[in-house]
Amino acid sequence: MTQLNLIEDVKPFIQANWEKAGFAEATAIQIKAIPLIAGGKDVIAESPTGTGKTLAYVLPLLQRVEETKKNTQIVIVAPSRELVMQIFDEIKKWSEGSSITSASFIGGANIKRQVEKLKKSPQIVVGTPGRIQELIKLKKLKMHEVKTVVLDEGDQLLTPEHKNTIKEIVKATRSERQIVLVSATLNEGTESRARDLMKKDPEIIQVELNEVPIGDVKHVYLVCEQREKITLLERIAKTVRMKGLGFVKDIGNLNVIAEKLDYKGVDLHLLHSDTKKDERERALKAMRNENQGLLLATDVAARGLDIAGLTHVIHFDLPANVSQYVHRSGRTGRQGASGTVVSIVTEREERELKKMAKELNISLIRNRLYKGELVED
Repeated sequence: MTQLNLIEDVKPFIQANWEKAGFAEATAIQIKAIPLIAGGKDVIAESPTGTGKTLAYVLPLLQRVEETKKNTQIVIVAPSRELVMQIFDEIKKWSEGSSITSASFIGGANIKRQVEKLKKSPQIVVGTPGRIQELIKLKKLKMHEVKTVVLDEGDQLLTPEHKNTIKEIVKATRSERQIVLVSATLNEGTESRARDLMKKDPEIIQVELNEVPIGDVKHVYLVCEQREKITLLERIAKTVRMKGLGFVKDIGNLNVIAEKLDYKGVDLHLLHSDTKKDERERALKAMRNENQGLLLATDVAARGLDIAGLTHVIHFDLPANVSQYVHRSGRTGRQGASGTVVSIVTEREERELKKMAKELNISLIRNRLYKGELVED
């Protein structure tokens, strides 16, 4: 599929941007979702991390925007600032050559400036749930002409913490609305809560792992005592050539690790919910522009994060479950690229890790660090 013939009578600017991007083929999620979303259907879509989900809804929604109508028509909600900014960048890139206007709204940013942005009536709004709800309550974000609401990383947005906020956002839109939910992992609870928001029976799309180009991703692990984990991470960071993303389960622990590694001269960046906006932007910019480096993050901060060319994902703390292992590990080996997933575990955690690997049917190899290389133990 060299042409974007998934949408009937595709707008010329979308076709031009598709060709400019040099995409040879659409991905499985795009092939399945684009015609349904373009046709105004409610959709619940599950597709693994790194399979082109953002574009699967951005393209058909750009097609649906009525450019002559200067009001907000589409609202996209995402759980983290990073994901909001990523989606916003995609919208700007793919709406090039059109008169479509868009704006992003994140918690923690200056609300007066955001209200100013709304005076221009952007046709597409993308933001975090709390801030979007706040702008609706202030009557600054007018929702009466919104025809589509997208919930990106929907499993995160329909948790008890955000569920009522999402309900209120959806309720503020016109009654004949379209709801699109996308996520890398779906469970029955998320699907059932999503159906409650929808007026009509949604189309359910599930992209299996076997429909995704398989990257050459190695899953390896190293065993050590809990107290030795930081030293081992330091040695890996200093000797293995990589552009890596390391996962730590909580902010307190992440700050302790970062301080110790920084003291030992490890070049690293941090990402968690308390990181200031400019620091986050600096960290992500550095990781995207450099060929190597280490970014340490908590799971919430890293949701939906897309860093091109990420060679290593490091589980400093063992993932809580199989779903978390998939979310974290999917940051490398995207769209057929190669990568390495490294778990640093204690002997007790080794048993848990092996259980996850068995459930996911992945080959797991015990490694050790030898002369700056990860080698089979």
